[in-house]
Amino acid sequence: MDNKVDERVRDYQRVILGVDPGTNVMGYGILGVNGKKPSLIAMGVIKLNKFECHYMRLKRIYDRILEICNQYLPDEMAIEAPFFGKNVQSMLKLGRAQGVAMAAALSREVPITEYEPRKIKMAITGNGASSKEQVQEMLRRILSIPRENLLPELDATDALAAALCHFYESEKPVVAKSTSWKDYIAKNPDKIKK
Repeated sequence: MDNKVDERVRDYQRVILGVDPGTNVMGYGILGVNGKKPSLIAMGVIKLNKFECHYMRLKRIYDRILEICNQYLPDEMAIEAPFFGKNVQSMLKLGRAQGVAMAAALSREVPITEYEPRKIKMAITGNGASSKEQVQEMLRRILSIPRENLLPELDATDALAAALCHFYESEKPVVAKSTSWKDYIAKNPDKIKK
């Protein structure tokens, strides 16, 4: 694959790369943002099953995330945090896959934000226990994705969900926190009745 820049990214003020880490299949989604409107640019999967060696899978993840960064020029990356299961070996491999994807993005100076799977599901469907199919259907509706453009691998829409979650989180207003009533009164003297 060549590292030619996808010209569609130039139409957006901001591009967010979403990644759903995996050791057999890794999903990615590219979201373009203009003002307060997110749009799908691309989504896909990195299939890793053909590599017997775990280290070759890690190399493939690094190479492909680098290519994706070069092609879509993301301003930010949102990545799903590994879900802590009972199988320590699986968790270790998944953590390595996530770390390699992060290293590839960081090599292109793309800032990264990590989100728990429940937070992503909550942001997209309003339910932190939603199924992958429910997340996909909500994304299809929110981003007006034709059914025929959906991939059979739900990892792609999981990655897109991470990107959309990041968009929602970054659009929330920042609320200044006061540490005490004394600080509040000092900063807001006009709000105190005399």
